[in-house]
Amino acid sequence: MYLLSHNPRLVYLHGFASSPKSRKAQFFADHFRAVGVPLEIPDLANGEFHKLTIGSQLKLLENITGSEPAILIGSSLGGYLAALHAVRNPRITKLILLAPAFDFYHLWTQALGPERLAGWERTGTLTVFHYGAGRELPLSYEFLADASRFEAYPPVKQPILIFHGTQDQVVPIEKSIAFAGLFTQTKLVHLASGHELTDVLDSIWEGAKSFLAENIRGCRKR
Repeated sequence: MYLLSHNPRLVYLHGFASSPKSRKAQFFADHFRAVGVPLEIPDLANGEFHKLTIGSQLKLLENITGSEPAILIGSSLGGYLAALHAVRNPRITKLILLAPAFDFYHLWTQALGPERLAGWERTGTLTVFHYGAGRELPLSYEFLADASRFEAYPPVKQPILIFHGTQDQVVPIEKSIAFAGLFTQTKLVHLASGHELTDVLDSIWEGAKSFLAENIRGCRKR
């Protein structure tokens, strides 16, 4: 049903407080380039990290993907965004998710705890380390308030391949197990790794190529 006569657009969605220059983003860019497939890697904060919300990122994705068929690869928060966007855009044909941050709002509230949450709401700003910028940056409380409005496990209908580390201390693999249990078109691959998955990228690449073989000419076996 999703077989295409030409390559769909391929878009990589980086994680929270990351950037298009992240190790995983550049790994995929290099490997897809080697098989003749371009990879788009937008800055999901659009240069305004302090104003970042789930809604603002979804709006950016809508503008990027438009009405063309597209495949999304998302890491952590980018994986959650990919699932949210796929629910809202039937032109998304497949998803590859790396340690997707399902149940995102509850992950954050549990990680921060009542005191930090109250302080963030009172002051309106939380300082977080931005890995792309290499320094701490302010983030508006609207980021969390907006996140509470979105479904924890988006009801995606498209085929999905998830890679998740069994030793993930940031987004427990149980989140992906719960998602896969809800949506049977999901294939979940358990990896002996943590949240970053940078030590298992070669295995992820091989799995991704197989998953995309019927959609992207450069990924077909020769």
